Amino acid sequence: MFFTIALLSIPAFGQQKYWIFLKDKDFVQFDPYQYFDSKAIERRQRERIPLNEFSDLPVREDYISCLKNNTEEVVFVSRWFNAICVKAKEEQIRNIENLNFVQKIIGIYMQSHLADFNFEKNLDEEGEELLMNQTQRMQGNLFVENGFNGKGIRIAIFDAGFPTVDTNPAFDLIRKEKRIIATYDFAKKKEFVYSYNTHGTMVFSCIGGMIDGKKIGLATGAEFLLARTEITGEFFSEEENWLAAVEWADKNGADIINSSLGYTYNRYFTEDMDGKTSMVSRAANMAAHKGILVVNAIGNDGTTDWKVLGAPADADSVLSVGGISPATDIHMNFSSYGPTSDFRMKPNISAYCRTVVSAQSKLTISSGTSFASPLIAGFAACAWQSKRDLKCMEMFREIEKSGNLYPYYDYAHGYGIPQANYFTSKDSVKTVSPTFSFVKQGDSLTIYAKKEFLKKEVHKYLSEDYMFYHIEIDNILSEYGVYEVFNQVVFSIPLEDLKRNTIIRVRFENYFEEYKIE
Repeated sequence: MFFTIALLSIPAFGQQKYWIFLKDKDFVQFDPYQYFDSKAIERRQRERIPLNEFSDLPVREDYISCLKNNTEEVVFVSRWFNAICVKAKEEQIRNIENLNFVQKIIGIYMQSHLADFNFEKNLDEEGEELLMNQTQRMQGNLFVENGFNGKGIRIAIFDAGFPTVDTNPAFDLIRKEKRIIATYDFAKKKEFVYSYNTHGTMVFSCIGGMIDGKKIGLATGAEFLLARTEITGEFFSEEENWLAAVEWADKNGADIINSSLGYTYNRYFTEDMDGKTSMVSRAANMAAHKGILVVNAIGNDGTTDWKVLGAPADADSVLSVGGISPATDIHMNFSSYGPTSDFRMKPNISAYCRTVVSAQSKLTISSGTSFASPLIAGFAACAWQSKRDLKCMEMFREIEKSGNLYPYYDYAHGYGIPQANYFTSKDSVKTVSPTFSFVKQGDSLTIYAKKEFLKKEVHKYLSEDYMFYHIEIDNILSEYGVYEVFNQVVFSIPLEDLKRNTIIRVRFENYFEEYKIE
C-alpha cells in the first residue's frame, strides 16, 4: 500500500521508507554511449527510441547529496522516475517536504508476504513425460528443428537467488560459453547471487536449462542477466529492488525480463490492480516502452480470497502468464484470474504450471505460475530470434496470436498456450469450418455442436477436445466455462439473465465465433 504524505498526516504504521519525487534534471550531463551496453544501444535503435530520453538522464547529484545528509539512508536512485527511495524518520520527512526541488513524497508500507510454490519429488516415468511435454505443448520441437534456441537474445531474471547455478550441470553449456553476462544482488548490494533461495535456480532452468541433452526450457542459447531482488522465496518484497533491477537490466542490454514475482494484498487492494498504481507496474510499462519484453507470472491466488492477479502482471504492456494443468490442459485452479480492475484482459497467455525444474543438484517437479512464466520467456526468446526485426510490442502481439485458443480468450486462459508453428510455418492461414452454431429459441440462446464433431470416445486431454465459453456482460462482469463435448446441445442460456450488449465467445475444434445480445 502506498500513502501520499501530507504535512500533518504521516501514516501511523511506523514505516521508514519513502519515495521522494523530484521536480527537475536541469544541467545534468549524459553520454548514452558511455552508459549503455552496446546491446541496449542496438535495442533502442531497433525500436527507434532516442538514446537520451529524459527518463534516462541521471538524477542530479546535488539532490542526491542533500537527501543523503537529511535521511537515514538513500536506498535507490531511479533515473526513470526522477525519484529517490530513502529510509527516514518522520521528522526528517517533514523537513524534506519543504525542500524546493521536491515534487511529492510517497510512503511505502513495508510488510511482505510469501507466495507458496510446491516442491514435490524426484523424477520418475511421469516426470520424464512431463519434462518432454512442458516444451512440446508449445511445439518447442519446431524451434529446435529450425535452429532457434534464443541465440542473440539477452534475458534478465529477477528472483530470490540462484544457488548452484555456478556449478549445476543444467547450466553447463551456458557457463562454458560464458553467457551469464552480469549478476547483481540488489538486496545485499553486491554481484554474488549464487546463494539464498533456490526458487531463482528453478525459474532459470525453465528458461534455458538443459540436462543430458534434454531441454528444460527452450532458450538454451540465450544470454542471461541474473538479479536477486527478493529476500526470501517468491516474496512480495521491497519493490525498489525490482525498480533498481529493471533499470539495471535496461542498461545492460536485456531484451526480455522474466519476473516470477508479484505484489498483492499486503500492499494493495484489488482495485489497485489497474496497471498504473504500483511503481513496479509503471516501471514494467516503461521497460516495454524501451523495447524490453516483460514476462510476468499472473500469481497463485486463484483459490484464495484475493483471487486476481498481482502487480506488475496488471501492467498493460506486460505479457502476463497464467497456469495450465498438464493433466487436463485447462486452467489450474490456483492460477490467478483477470481481468485487471480497469477491465483489461489478463492473463495474456498461458503455459504449464506444474513442471520439471532443476533444483540445485537434481531434477524435481514443482508447481506454480512461477514456472509457467519462464517457459513463456524461453518461448519468446526463440520466437524473437525467428523474427528479429519485430519491435517489442509487435512481438508481444504475435505471441498472443500464436495462442492455441486465439482469437478466443477468457480471464483464466488468456489466448491459451503459444504455438511455435505460428513462427516457423510458411503455410497460409487455413479456413476452419464451423463446428457449432448459436440458435435463438424463444426466451433462450442455445449452443449446438455439429454432429460430425461430437466425440465418440475419450482420449488424452488437449484444449482442442473442449468447448470453451466466455460470457462478458457490459464489458465488466464475466464468467467462463469449459465443456467436454459428447452431446449435441452444449448449453442453453435464458435471455432474461442477459443484458443488452452481452457478448458470448465460444471456441471448439479450432473454430471461434461470438454472439452479441442486441
